[in-house]
Amino acid sequence: MRVTLLGTGDTTGTPTVGCDCDTCVAARERGVERTRFSVHVENERVDESLLIDFSPDFRYQFLRDEVPLPDAAVITHIHFDHLDGLGNVFRVLDSLEVYAADETDPETGKSVAETVDDDYHYLDPVTVVPTTPLETVRICGLDVTLVPVDHPPLVCYGLSVEDPVTGAKLSITGDTSHDVPEASRGVLADADLLLADGIVPASLADYHPLGGRHEGPDGVARTFGTKHMTREGALALAEELNADRTRLVHLAHFYPAEEAFAEPLAVDGEVYEL
Repeated sequence: MRVTLLGTGDTTGTPTVGCDCDTCVAARERGVERTRFSVHVENERVDESLLIDFSPDFRYQFLRDEVPLPDAAVITHIHFDHLDGLGNVFRVLDSLEVYAADETDPETGKSVAETVDDDYHYLDPVTVVPTTPLETVRICGLDVTLVPVDHPPLVCYGLSVEDPVTGAKLSITGDTSHDVPEASRGVLADADLLLADGIVPASLADYHPLGGRHEGPDGVARTFGTKHMTREGALALAEELNADRTRLVHLAHFYPAEEAFAEPLAVDGEVYEL
């Protein structure tokens, strides 16, 4: 299983358009970037690829990293930075199965699968496959399980991707606070590689209008506001999940420049062989 981190940034990415903060300047100087979130998983046994989330930067990411076009995809939730790149399949793919959760979101009155189907009904190549969370499905020869996480006000899902032959396992928290349900933690546990949402360091929690939440025993906020984990929260979750290796993703340019490119914060283009 070859995992390529196509996009490791938050909604605006790093560098952010029109921003000359120290972190965005440092990113330009280093020649690194964090585009909007997307992960490419290639199953070399069957020569098929799975895409996790459709970044608005889809075209650029695929040209830059020269990965194969996907044979199937999973959408974790309906925020634009995870979904709106789906329109890029027009005239690029002849067919694509897109897996998305079938649970009705009380906020929208529709499931993620229904929203994707409605929003992209004009794309003939796309077939939306409603998928029940916590039930494993075989996609591209890999066992994929969607798990509910906590990203109010909308439903959102993390997932595990496991090779049934080699046992290699990738887990992705999705966009979430530290309040991940126990059943979901059980599915995400013991991954060879964990990609965890760690949008900002906990030191910035006081700058959020809602502050920080889910403080650890040390009093450090593990959630920034209500929707995303802090760096410290993501690392605490990784320890609880017994991840062999952890990379933090969905990162904002608000990280101070001296911390923004330190371990274990990911940048675009990283490749992992599991």
